Amino acid sequence: MTVNGSVALVTGGNRGLGDRFVRALLEAGASKVYAAARDPRKVTVEGAIPIALDITDPAAVRAAAEQAPDVTLLINNAGTSLGSPVLKGDPDTFRKEFDTHVFGTLDVTRAFAPVLARNGGGAILNVLSVLSWLSVPDIAAYCAAKSAAWSITNALRLELAGQGTQVSALHVGYMDTDMAAAVDAPKTDPAEVARLALEGIDKGLYEIIADDVSRQVKGGLSAGVEVLYPQLAH
Repeated sequence: MTVNGSVALVTGGNRGLGDRFVRALLEAGASKVYAAARDPRKVTVEGAIPIALDITDPAAVRAAAEQAPDVTLLINNAGTSLGSPVLKGDPDTFRKEFDTHVFGTLDVTRAFAPVLARNGGGAILNVLSVLSWLSVPDIAAYCAAKSAAWSITNALRLELAGQGTQVSALHVGYMDTDMAAAVDAPKTDPAEVARLALEGIDKGLYEIIADDVSRQVKGGLSAGVEVLYPQLAH
């Protein structure tokens, strides 16, 4: 899969990382870029094709697949970050996080997988997080949803390999976007993340690690719970 000459669709393409993906795709030579958003009027990138899409609305997902039958690269970027703790959090918040990151992303992938197959296989990039691998109690709903999305991504790799569809996952920590505006911590430039992700797609990488914190956490997965959560060390 090469980004140059591809026909791409980016969910959540109106702001933050999604906006940077749209810009990076055009700069990398994508022949067409659909920028999908719940309100397509908020897509501001010149040269992009705005398309209405709420990924939690199955009818809207089906309509988007019909409107973009030439897609060869799907970037599942749309997300929420509602912040809900594991014990006292609102159950509806957990459901909303899963409706977006898990069920919504899966619905979009199911709708576009046949499109990709008809167009030669293509590729899918799922925007995950370092929190696919690490849980933070105060935002446990988000972490759990991203972890589930990681598991589904692994399954999709296997299931879509037969039709020649490359499935990649992007893992990254805090980025300098509206979603993380209230966070007082080092943040990565989303434009750089988008650039690295597209390079990873061109290289055929299954996992694209965009920052040091994600590399460190991934390295700790095999080292035991006490390494990832030092507060539990005896």
